[in-house]
Amino acid sequence: MTRSPPINPSTRPAPLLEVSGVTVKFGGITALDGVSFDITEGHIVGLIGPNGAGKTTLFNCLSRLYVPSAGEIRFEGRPLAQTPVHGIAELGIGRTFQNLALFRTMTVRENIMLGGHCRTSSGFLANALRLPAVVREEQRLAEQSDELVELLALGAVADTRVMDLPFGTQKRVELGRALAAAPKLLLLDEPAGGLNHEEVGLLMDLLRQIRERLKLTILLVEHHMNMVMRVSDQVVALDFGRKIADGTPAQVQAHPEVIRAYLGTEA
Repeated sequence: MTRSPPINPSTRPAPLLEVSGVTVKFGGITALDGVSFDITEGHIVGLIGPNGAGKTTLFNCLSRLYVPSAGEIRFEGRPLAQTPVHGIAELGIGRTFQNLALFRTMTVRENIMLGGHCRTSSGFLANALRLPAVVREEQRLAEQSDELVELLALGAVADTRVMDLPFGTQKRVELGRALAAAPKLLLLDEPAGGLNHEEVGLLMDLLRQIRERLKLTILLVEHHMNMVMRVSDQVVALDFGRKIADGTPAQVQAHPEVIRAYLGTEA
């Protein structure tokens, strides 16, 4: 029988995101305890765990809102600690929040356009004088927001104030605002929170479309287990700040420590 040649590790693509031994402590409390995992470009990765497992703390480290006590996070091979907080979006990391942070009196289109301003280069004086470069940038932002409005099926409410829209639609607006920054890695914090069964199904389809059309990598924190297991390529499970499982949805779902964390029983 002819044997296949061994895979040379040097030929494998480098991970988009590398989390290596990340520890976060608040006083005497350890929120994350030596957490490590990689994310491959183009994958949808679910981050799961009971309340208090450390999921949001990890997201805040990726957003540079928290600084790890130990360990390192690398994005495209570059230590994330080298990037200031205000440079995270420009680096290529976008985020939505569990609690909506939209401008409620502005329209859907205006909210989405705002998300793209981190990619503009014109300064205060150029904007005040309405120089041609500023006009071109605004045109580009408007065209981009129109594309996102279409992708997210928001055309019928594009000029409606966000405060006048149902919660599920507002969640799509926040997603659009995050996408307007043209991220390479999109962090979604409880995207299915507050949605009904039908809306969760539509969200799963939408995440797959976004990944394919925009060539995005997605890391999502989510309590809706059915959604996570159906939409993710990889699942990472945390409990009490430690990583307890990392693999395909089927592998993680059957892992004894994951069953114990959620059900309080042995497999």
